[in-house]
Amino acid sequence: MAGCACKSPEPKTIPYDEIAKIIQKYKGDSSAIIPILQDTQDLLGYIPKESISFMAKQLEVPPAKIYGIVTFYAQFRLNPIGKYNIMVCEGTACHVNGAKQIGNAITDDLGIGGGETTEDGLFTFEKVACVGCCSLSPVVVIEGETYPGLTPDKIRKVLKQYKDKEAQKQN
Repeated sequence: MAGCACKSPEPKTIPYDEIAKIIQKYKGDSSAIIPILQDTQDLLGYIPKESISFMAKQLEVPPAKIYGIVTFYAQFRLNPIGKYNIMVCEGTACHVNGAKQIGNAITDDLGIGGGETTEDGLFTFEKVACVGCCSLSPVVVIEGETYPGLTPDKIRKVLKQYKDKEAQKQN
């Protein structure tokens, strides 16, 4: 897509010492991979691919086992996300009531597609299966706030509010 700002933000230096502390919290028990991954993601905001080999060595399991868990469960991310995570519900009710048009408006406005983050690191756009608000469809959730009954124009206004908020912080 022309002009696509679809790079993920640059990853931070990986704090292997902090990850080691998390692993020690679970006494290095390989049956605790999921809580270890959850704590690591809580710390960093995502699971850096480079950290998987480190964890595997510490837990004495193959890296493929950890990678398989990270890629199987939707809760885990392998890339940093933006400051504002935009989740567009694509469940049946939202789909029928215009979720695709909402997603297209987000793509047009921010220049990113599903699974992408703006170059400035402010927005990540995710398509999700369902957020459990079917009677309010179509729905978008941004940082825990639910925006019901959206139209393309309404989502553009919501995005403008977030952009304006960030612009005010810059001044």
